[in-house]
Amino acid sequence: MEKLFFTRKIQLKIDSEDPDYKSHVFKTLYDWRYICFKASNLIFTHHFVQHQIKEIIYLTDEAKVKLVNVKLDENGILATSRMNTTYQILARNFKGSIPMHIMSSLNSTLVSTFNTNLVSYITGEKTLPNFKKDLPIPFKGTDLKLLIAAEGGHIFHFKLFDIQFKTYLGKDFSDKKNLLHRLVKKEIKLCTSSLVLEKGKIFMLAVFESENPVHLLNENIVAEASLSLDYPITLTIGKARYTIGNKDEFLYKRLSIQAAIQRKQNAMSFMNSQTKKRLKENTIENLQNAEKRYVNQKQHVYSKRLIDLCVKNQAATLLLVDQQEKEAQASQDSFLFRNWGYGGLKQKIERKAAGAGITVIVE
Repeated sequence: MEKLFFTRKIQLKIDSEDPDYKSHVFKTLYDWRYICFKASNLIFTHHFVQHQIKEIIYLTDEAKVKLVNVKLDENGILATSRMNTTYQILARNFKGSIPMHIMSSLNSTLVSTFNTNLVSYITGEKTLPNFKKDLPIPFKGTDLKLLIAAEGGHIFHFKLFDIQFKTYLGKDFSDKKNLLHRLVKKEIKLCTSSLVLEKGKIFMLAVFESENPVHLLNENIVAEASLSLDYPITLTIGKARYTIGNKDEFLYKRLSIQAAIQRKQNAMSFMNSQTKKRLKENTIENLQNAEKRYVNQKQHVYSKRLIDLCVKNQAATLLLVDQQEKEAQASQDSFLFRNWGYGGLKQKIERKAAGAGITVIVE
């Protein structure tokens, strides 16, 4: 059965009431993140230099040999495998300062990324990435220990690198709680994931693996979906017609957030520079992020309803119709075009359809 991978962002809290311990944990995590930043640049630099050895014309001919383990090939110049070359560099520089499982996860992920884009790097179509100091801290799924559900199943406790964490789901209307319960029961698997530090908060980008259920789809059934201006999605399957969402539902909250942003921006005219800066960095940016999260959540809800209806009706093909007409209408109504978010909705439809085994055709 085909494997399905998906990511959820889950907020974490340090499972302790001791302020000194919390401060120590935060300092440790920030130190680990800085080490990951330095290590990431080391990994890419070493692998790029290894591949460019043959281009370094001022070396002797004896240096222009194969990048393989000398034990496997007499022309090899490496004392180990290529992936292990950078792991040894990381161990020599950072062992004792950070759990080496983090370094191993980081090395595996970045070497895979480097190999995928190698041709583009060599031809100059892509430049080597310049990693920033706020990059995530990777860890293996097996590093998460002793996961248990507590307090009615709304809070989950676990240990990660001897640090006690608990989840904070808040008013979770997604499937995070259900996924964590399934993880406790070992119905799904946690793959290599990462910790993200954002403005004094800790988040886990949890990557789950589960078996993709095989849906019974009929190749002769075609669903037609139109992304219109009146409804986010209008779906037709045979004689059945469905409307998903509506204009007022989608726009009401988004316009409310935009109005709040506009009020704050108007008020800035009467403030000094320091107050303006604080207002922009705190209130206005928070409102803008809230708007993005709302739009993203609505697009996920609408696209999931669409694919669920296709699966329920056994439609093997999804035809997105009237795209040119919709774009022409949207261009005439710039207000709706700016607030609707067609591109993100279409991308989520295509992604969810691929997971369900449904073929998407765009007219």
